[in-house]
Amino acid sequence: MNSPARLFSTWSLIALVVGNAVGAGIYTTSGFALADLGSREWVMLGWLVAGLVAIAGAVSYGMLVRHITESGGEYVFLSRAIHPLAGFIAGWVSLLAGFPGAIAFAALAFEAYLSSAVPWLQQLPATVMAITVTVCAGLLHAFRVSTGVRSHQNLVLLMLIILVLLVLAASFVIVSTVPANEIAPVTPSPFNLFAFAGTLVWISLSYSGFNAAAYVAGEVEQARETVPRGMVLGTVLTMVLCLAVNWVLLYGADASLIQGRADIAAVVADSLGDSTARQLVQVVVAISLLTSITAMALAGPRVYAKMAEDGALPALFKQRHGHPPRSSIALQVAISVLLISLSDLRGLMSYLGFTLSLCLALAVSSLFVVHWRRGQRPASAWYPVAPLVFVVCTVLFAVLSAIHQPLQALALLPVVGLGTLAYWVSVHRVRINSPQQKTEF
Repeated sequence: MNSPARLFSTWSLIALVVGNAVGAGIYTTSGFALADLGSREWVMLGWLVAGLVAIAGAVSYGMLVRHITESGGEYVFLSRAIHPLAGFIAGWVSLLAGFPGAIAFAALAFEAYLSSAVPWLQQLPATVMAITVTVCAGLLHAFRVSTGVRSHQNLVLLMLIILVLLVLAASFVIVSTVPANEIAPVTPSPFNLFAFAGTLVWISLSYSGFNAAAYVAGEVEQARETVPRGMVLGTVLTMVLCLAVNWVLLYGADASLIQGRADIAAVVADSLGDSTARQLVQVVVAISLLTSITAMALAGPRVYAKMAEDGALPALFKQRHGHPPRSSIALQVAISVLLISLSDLRGLMSYLGFTLSLCLALAVSSLFVVHWRRGQRPASAWYPVAPLVFVVCTVLFAVLSAIHQPLQALALLPVVGLGTLAYWVSVHRVRINSPQQKTEF
């Protein structure tokens, strides 16, 4: 049997990035964004800008992985480069909000689309399907590493083939049959910088999977070359898909029909085709959302397992070599189910976009900290341009968005506060392995 490392090829990592990113956000964000911005063109610009920033982030994460080839993502980077507290809080945010919240977001959208495509499913109690698919994804990855990885790869490949065919067919219909007056803005509004920043934060959630490959770096052969390549290629492919899909969603129906709608893909399918087309689109969206759930079910538990290995979480959550981190998977599933029961779709999107963007920016900023503290400059022609672009843009979008919607920033404070408290409790109860031995960057 192949070793776990060989299971994560470049294609595996690309599938992990694309599956993580092409989820709920790509199919739901533009309806809300159009309601706020009042212009299709501004929404498309948002997808382009956020995509370019994500590529800069993927290049920056590649620099991080070339120096630290451990699994764990932001937790590892910040713990080794800045301080264990910074890493612990990043891991804590991943545990309480990042992965479980994103899974809850995708699972709720999955339920909405699948129940609409298959009407008899609407008889089920609310959240039953969302909880079921979350538990099943956890079981898939808990069985065997190879089973989870290969199943996810095949699901992503199926999704890509069907999605590309649908986009091409829909584009042909729009270009050949939709009159020009039907794609004009219905309720144009003046450009609002704060609203645009808020939209970028939402859209960034759809691109936040660009770093997914970093979470499994410790299980990849020749990780210094393979992981950065997988992240960049996966992010470029994600941006192309996001732009193509959202062009169809924004220009495939009258703006008055899609403004503020979460099920924008289904509405556009109605506009361009018939009930069969609507059902087909809903099923495709559900498959895409399923790839997002399985990607996060694979990546997230590696963070908690690494925290347990360092003593920041109970040893129960460690990962045995060559085996899935089953206890960490169960923990993530439990928190995801709790969030599914308590959250709404738009509230999750705003909070997650703001929280995750700040964590990503902080991780990339560790490149500058290490360069300043130790004089170790990353060996990349893109340094410092790519990290600087990513950090400045991400923080700027987050600040402007927080000014526009201060509650999403305030919601982060309890999570950080609890994380700090939990860190000091873990320090006093468990002697955490000194990170000094792992600070070679």
